[in-house]
Amino acid sequence: MRILGVDYGKKQIGIALSDETYTIASSLCVIDVSRDDPIIYIKDLVDKYDVEKIVVGMPFNLNGTEGERVNITRHFISELQDAVDVDVVEWDERLSTRFSDMVLNEAKVKGRKKKKKVIDKIAAAFILQGYLDYLTNEYS
Repeated sequence: MRILGVDYGKKQIGIALSDETYTIASSLCVIDVSRDDPIIYIKDLVDKYDVEKIVVGMPFNLNGTEGERVNITRHFISELQDAVDVDVVEWDERLSTRFSDMVLNEAKVKGRKKKKKVIDKIAAAFILQGYLDYLTNEYS
């Protein structure tokens, strides 16, 4: 069994997947919302990878307050929860995209187009890794 991480966005949705020991999060893919139905796509991933839980990043403001994006993300979570037979949990994603951008800069990835193709799945991996680290600390 594995855990799926989701970085929800209007245009793209980044997806990450844990290993079977819940230790490491790896970037998996990016869903292009204009081409694919994200709910169906994620449902297929849940079946394909034997996923037992989905962690969706919540875009809280830096001061911890909730903005409009939180409401939109919660609506997506509600739709997703209705479509899958696994728990869908919220996880604070503050700064995940910023950290992803820093990783790409360190890797010397240049150009907006190149970064845009991968930044969301890297952010999903940061979100999921934070959750996995929480689980490790919670149960150790």
